[in-house]
Amino acid sequence: MPTIYEVAEKAGVSLSTVSRVLNGKASVNKALKERVDQAIKELNYRPNSVARSLANSRTDSVGLLVPELNVPFYGDLMQAVESTLRAHDKHVIMTAGRNCLETEKDAVDFLISRNCDALIMYSESLTDDYLLNLNQTKLPISLVNRNVDGLPEACFTLDNEKGGYLATRHLLELGHKNIAYISGPNNKVDACLRLKGHKRALIEAGIVGNPQLIFNGDYSEEDGAIGLLELMARDLPFSALVCANDWMASGAISCARELGMSLPQDLSIVGFDDIVFAHHVFPRLTTVSNPVADIAEMSARYILNKVYGQTNIVQQCFEPSLVVRESTINF
Repeated sequence: MPTIYEVAEKAGVSLSTVSRVLNGKASVNKALKERVDQAIKELNYRPNSVARSLANSRTDSVGLLVPELNVPFYGDLMQAVESTLRAHDKHVIMTAGRNCLETEKDAVDFLISRNCDALIMYSESLTDDYLLNLNQTKLPISLVNRNVDGLPEACFTLDNEKGGYLATRHLLELGHKNIAYISGPNNKVDACLRLKGHKRALIEAGIVGNPQLIFNGDYSEEDGAIGLLELMARDLPFSALVCANDWMASGAISCARELGMSLPQDLSIVGFDDIVFAHHVFPRLTTVSNPVADIAEMSARYILNKVYGQTNIVQQCFEPSLVVRESTINF
């Protein structure tokens, strides 16, 4: 294999000039850079990534922590992070935290042991104090769907409260007054904010919310079905249902159809996230968009700026929007 010494000799430049070209330094004269690039091409030289990482104390790899690897929602996130970093010759090491404190800590330890330059995290369980300490003492982090006091520039979020508000306001505008709600877990900030938005929409409409029309789910398709059955068993009338994510909405739709209900005539349903299957279920699902790919891209841009000295424009907070399809109808 050709060496950096041979590249320098063929280009007629010093080793330091070749090194600056390989590391993308802007201080290299254009003519010299062209000579080095030509020598690299003719010799088919490939830089030793280990040697480069030792020289600049970086591995050009970023760790990515997500709750699950087999969920389409997180797939969009992973794709956005990977493609954004790959465009700048950085690589991603991925692992899952499985919504468990100890598993998330183990995942972070694993990524640190792989000498990642930074971490991008969708953390459900790690405490704010842990994340602050990690950022201050170990390596830079950016957070998706999480706000931590003391890390405002590193947090990238959706206005979940507004999303919950938009979902319920849509049903109110269609004439629905008795609106049931299947929430996400009450220990998750985004779930609590979406429920808060739902309640705000009811209050603005002059409707006193009934706690018996709320079921606490776990974001799973199964809990969408269980939630609908439980709400119906409480024997309270409702003509519409808001679900805190599309998976639960899908479960509720399947359950309703198995019960012989005609949708949306018998029950209007709204989801949240607008994941890929939202326009494949029947009826196609009215939902609230969650641009997780855009949010993830911004978190990766932040790391490119923070760690690798780039100057990308970043946006911290994103606005949801309502996507109206056929699962809702005038009451």
